[in-house]
Amino acid sequence: MQTNQIKSINFSGEYIDGKYVENVKDFHIEKRTIVVNLEQTNAYLSETNPSIIPAFSSTILENATVEKAKSLLLIQVVERRNIGSIVFEDGWNLLGDTDPGFPKTVPLWKSSQDDAGIIEVDPYYMAGQSSTPNPNHKEKFMVKVNLWFAPSFTDCAIHNMHDFIEIHTQIVGLGRMQKFKVKSFESLYEDLLMAEGYTQIIPFCTVHENQKYTYPWHQYYSDTDCIWMANEYHPIKKG
Repeated sequence: MQTNQIKSINFSGEYIDGKYVENVKDFHIEKRTIVVNLEQTNAYLSETNPSIIPAFSSTILENATVEKAKSLLLIQVVERRNIGSIVFEDGWNLLGDTDPGFPKTVPLWKSSQDDAGIIEVDPYYMAGQSSTPNPNHKEKFMVKVNLWFAPSFTDCAIHNMHDFIEIHTQIVGLGRMQKFKVKSFESLYEDLLMAEGYTQIIPFCTVHENQKYTYPWHQYYSDTDCIWMANEYHPIKKG
């Protein structure tokens, strides 16, 4: 594969631009950009003080060069003025209009989803269930990404069912990923604060055999008007 293979993400528009870059080498990032490393290997920067973007994490870069990485997801906030109008762009919908089981009274909007690329990871290592990657546990996942928008002080619905592994990246504003003992706001037991450019390094799920995952009751909560990105690892069925 040639170096620096770039694909535009389909939720790109007037307010946010997304790109997926594979086989990254000496890739210069000029404007302020959230750089997400969805791989289980580090990405390496080539600067005065060399540093890394650890596996399953992100940072904000500006006028910086990535020396090498397997792949990166680049998210640039192009325009902040009236950014809430992003929900009127093509592909965005109020979740209650597309999911019959979700209440229309919750102001939660979802962008179109895109298949970013195929990534190989050890899901047990990703979930923190082993301290080192095991090559015998490596599996292929299609990484699907989409944006979400919610105004300030929105509870985005407690749930615990996913047939994939997910982590989240904060794009605009301040929010939280929260865990609950039961399906009740009063049972909150963990509050993970999300600032712009931060990615939830450890997914909330427990990984089981046969590509099964169990989640605690959890939700996203917006402290301010927020845009965040869901990074979903969908297992590619074996055989």
